[in-house]
Amino acid sequence: MRVLRLENSGLIYSCNVYLVLGDWSKISDVNTLVDVGRDPAVFDALALAPTGVGKRAVEQVVLTHEHFDHVELVGAIRDRFQPTICAFRGGVEGVDRVLEDGDELRAGDATLEVLHTPGHSSDSVCFYCREAGVLFAGDTPLLLQSSDGSYEADYAAALEKICKRDIRTIYFGHGEPLVEDCNTRLRRSMEIVNESVKHGCGMLNTTKKVNCDVV
Repeated sequence: MRVLRLENSGLIYSCNVYLVLGDWSKISDVNTLVDVGRDPAVFDALALAPTGVGKRAVEQVVLTHEHFDHVELVGAIRDRFQPTICAFRGGVEGVDRVLEDGDELRAGDATLEVLHTPGHSSDSVCFYCREAGVLFAGDTPLLLQSSDGSYEADYAAALEKICKRDIRTIYFGHGEPLVEDCNTRLRRSMEIVNESVKHGCGMLNTTKKVNCDVV
């Protein structure tokens, strides 16, 4: 499994766009974009990517959630490459496969597990690759800094589920990846959520979303 973060122009607000390839770009590998962003510079980056001979550069798109900075180029990507579009909900025009928590799909030469992780949005998902210890987090808040917030029960359950995975690299929707002490950092976030409950901040607060900083 190879993960390439595609360069953008820096002129348009957009998310990180990741291209997942197989180690050897075999015909059987599924060239996959995790999110598509909104910066057309992604097409130039794809033209330079080692996506394999006789293969479409993008055969599949998986969306972490449907906010505009992650999905705006879906139509243009579809027109150019005719990939299968996968999302937790079908709110984006042209979704071919509606994902559910626990689903598995092929990406590159590896398998991604779909983890529903509400917190940033109700349709947010993370994609976990057990073989590589990789988590594509989108905008799901994972690295919490303070226990003075309120956290929704569904978010806490999702974070607990993530903490049970062995994660060695986290690719975020914005910012640099985390490549060290991922499990320790995630467990600390879980402790912060538990501390919040212990101190009476509560869980079922649907008006205040989780606020976190990505380091």
